[in-house]
Amino acid sequence: MPLVRVRQHVNPLAKKYQTPANALEWEKVYPQPNQPLHLDIGCARGRFLLKMAEIETDWNFLGLEIREPLVVDANQVRSELGLTNLHYLFCNVNNSLQSLLSSLPPGTLQRVSIQFPDPWFKNRHAKRRVVQPELVTELASYLAVGGIVFLQSDVEFVAAEMRSRFAENPDFEQLGTGEWLTENPLPVATEREIGTQNKGEPVYRAVFVRKNTGL
Repeated sequence: MPLVRVRQHVNPLAKKYQTPANALEWEKVYPQPNQPLHLDIGCARGRFLLKMAEIETDWNFLGLEIREPLVVDANQVRSELGLTNLHYLFCNVNNSLQSLLSSLPPGTLQRVSIQFPDPWFKNRHAKRRVVQPELVTELASYLAVGGIVFLQSDVEFVAAEMRSRFAENPDFEQLGTGEWLTENPLPVATEREIGTQNKGEPVYRAVFVRKNTGL
């Protein structure tokens, strides 16, 4: 199947992306909606989740992506493969996360991945980066205690900023002893990760766990 051509960078602050996504009817999305859910924020073409869904059939997978043509293509591939534990959704995660996750069966969101997000290098574009403090707070509200957030980027300052924003939230604790993880803890690597490592360039990774901060 030919690759869908889309703009590489999409400004999430643009007017066309300000309408939040509608809440999902989870029982219509997944045959087994109470299985643990892995949320991939910024799933791009969705091939990472595709392989994850094939490997971990006892999990549900949801990919969120702001470039709608990629979502249409990913869902078509998913349907052709008959993967019922996988769904892709077009949305702007920075204004849609709460409406999506608030309707989830409690305790089902157990894993989140944010991999190689658009770096938006200029300081004046920093608000366009996906990991804002509000996003971290919303994830803390819905991620099950003991659930994990996996972050990675090939741009060190972006990885450091993401890590700092999760570290600053009292609901999260970084796992591991070093500054960065040397290995990907998940069984599937993204296309970007493979390409970066094939060039001999570093990938900066961190994992956080949702702590039990309740009384």
